[in-house]
Amino acid sequence: MPGEKVTLSVIKADIGSLAGHHKVHPDTMLAASRILAEAKKKGVIKSFYVTHVGDDLQLIMTHYKGVDNPEIHELAWNAFKEATKVAKDLGLYAAGQDLLSDAFSGNVRGLGPGVAEMEFVERPSEPVVIFMADKTEPGAFNLPFYKIFADPFNTAGLVIDPRMHDGFIFEILDVFEGKMVRLSAPEELYDILALIGTPSRYVIKRVYRKSDGEIAGVVSSERLNLIAGKYVGKDDPVAIARAQSGFPAVGEILEAFSFPHLVAGWMRGSHHGPLMPVGLKDAKMTRFDGPPRVVALGFQIHNGELIGPADLFDDPAFDEARRLAQLITDYMRRHGPFMPHRLGPEEMEYTTLPQVLKKLHDRFKPYELGYKPVIKHSEELSGEEIHD
Repeated sequence: MPGEKVTLSVIKADIGSLAGHHKVHPDTMLAASRILAEAKKKGVIKSFYVTHVGDDLQLIMTHYKGVDNPEIHELAWNAFKEATKVAKDLGLYAAGQDLLSDAFSGNVRGLGPGVAEMEFVERPSEPVVIFMADKTEPGAFNLPFYKIFADPFNTAGLVIDPRMHDGFIFEILDVFEGKMVRLSAPEELYDILALIGTPSRYVIKRVYRKSDGEIAGVVSSERLNLIAGKYVGKDDPVAIARAQSGFPAVGEILEAFSFPHLVAGWMRGSHHGPLMPVGLKDAKMTRFDGPPRVVALGFQIHNGELIGPADLFDDPAFDEARRLAQLITDYMRRHGPFMPHRLGPEEMEYTTLPQVLKKLHDRFKPYELGYKPVIKHSEELSGEEIHD
């Protein structure tokens, strides 16, 4: 449909997995595929692809209904519910874990599944890269998306491509307060870094090309512990980046993941570990339920159809990144239950650790320090300080 905006929706959920958190069972993928195939037959969606990363079922769909469309979100919800039935029949682990409600209410955001969507008018050639991560949080994409869209040492096109030289606009979401700020790169680069360097709170939500406002990237921002008020599994985010012809090249997009940076999540959602880029064949959780992994699938979108995918990290060029991730894994694991391997207290509040500490509360006795501690509570870098 020339001139009409196509919508690319990536919606994921953990609906139950084989051998603990190891991987999705193929029968649950088949159940979800049947639901999407019927929707395609009825013209609800144009194209789809079902896959998995670790214990997360991934639905990739194209359609012409726009972002946050209730019909599309209900379709995804029904696919997850049908897959959950199969998971329960098979006795899979944590069946329906990410479905935090029994009823659909018009939008899956806030119900547990993670969502990344964008709409655009197709270019003559429309390459996109879809990222799917397991055992981590949405802020895991902060560093690579910064490198993709703002770092000239990663993305040469920021220097030599006139269509990108003006830079990009970053929409940054405060997931604690539900507030959004738009900042411009490169002129507000330091302000961007001041925020996204705290990935547990500030998350890159969308990126736009500054010259014309075209959408360039989007990241899912759902935080399960903030929705449920307790730890019910890690968020396991998804993201989309448009590539080539005025956007970063596919190689520049992938380059940002050649460094396996530390992210929060991993075992019981309570530890830092390296984000390891892997192909689909290695998209399964093993050591300490990890280490955290990310898959990159490349598609062409043509007349609304998904052409592909190409399994972009399934390549020897990323062997050294994987080797480095293994070395970092060894180093971090030797810390055992100590920080910085274990997350800080503000994140551990949502885990089961408070239940363990509660029984020690009455055993603490007053102790004279010889000084009065001055403790600052800053609402985690919100700019508002309260002194006790």
